[in-house]
Amino acid sequence: MRGLASVGIFQETESQQFILTPLAEHLSSDHPRSVKATAIMLGEAPHYQAWGNVLHSIKTGQPSFDDVFGMGVFEYFQTHPLDAEIFEQSMNSFSLSEEKAILAVYDFSEFQTLVDVGGGYGEVLGTILEQYPQLKGILFDEEYVISHCQPTLEKHGIVDRCQTVGGSFFESVPSGGDGYLLKHIIHDWDDRRAIAILKNCCQALDSDGKVLVLEMVVPAGNNPSAAKMLDLNMLVMCPGGKERTAEEFEELLSQTGLKLNRIIPTQEDICIIECVKK
Repeated sequence: MRGLASVGIFQETESQQFILTPLAEHLSSDHPRSVKATAIMLGEAPHYQAWGNVLHSIKTGQPSFDDVFGMGVFEYFQTHPLDAEIFEQSMNSFSLSEEKAILAVYDFSEFQTLVDVGGGYGEVLGTILEQYPQLKGILFDEEYVISHCQPTLEKHGIVDRCQTVGGSFFESVPSGGDGYLLKHIIHDWDDRRAIAILKNCCQALDSDGKVLVLEMVVPAGNNPSAAKMLDLNMLVMCPGGKERTAEEFEELLSQTGLKLNRIIPTQEDICIIECVKK
């Protein structure tokens, strides 16, 4: 505790007790920008042991997670529900910090049905549907994730406007949407598998619809960027996962039936990469 107090996480009182600082309040589960689940996730075995084997990734370019656990991270989550729950809670906390920034720069009123591909518990989709009451949604993710989404849909009051579908986005995605949303999905995968996901979205997309890829975009040159640090985590944890530059996204999309329309920055690190059919 004293070590953490020395860097501003806590404050030590004269009675040798510790109180929360504004920085430490982010570790509380009820803080609007809580990082509690992320802090737990980074200290638990999946991340900790994978990063302990980081030299494997540096030498081979392959995820050290697979080398340590003998399977991919998402395969691991299917058989380790407690770790999967912490991961989804962490992703949910990222969504809570990003959704306002997304809504501030993008108008979703043009859509009738928005499909959130790999949408987790539905935090981002729920916030968008709550903001746009005329909009309908389809939340799509693996069955083991979808089975836990009901509380989030109820929180946003969208149960009657949001269909839930379980499945694999490598096989297909639900049809019927004029907007497809992929937040922090493409960075999990190498180009081959990212292209497969985007092709499925393109195939399901209405002719005049849009695919919105929400990711960090690596800036050119030696500019500081959270994307460059997250890129290291993707190397360690995911099969070919990486953060991409604008040029890399454009090249990726050129192989999917989609084309880059524009990149919209937000006040957070995340950008909205708007794609349309060729």
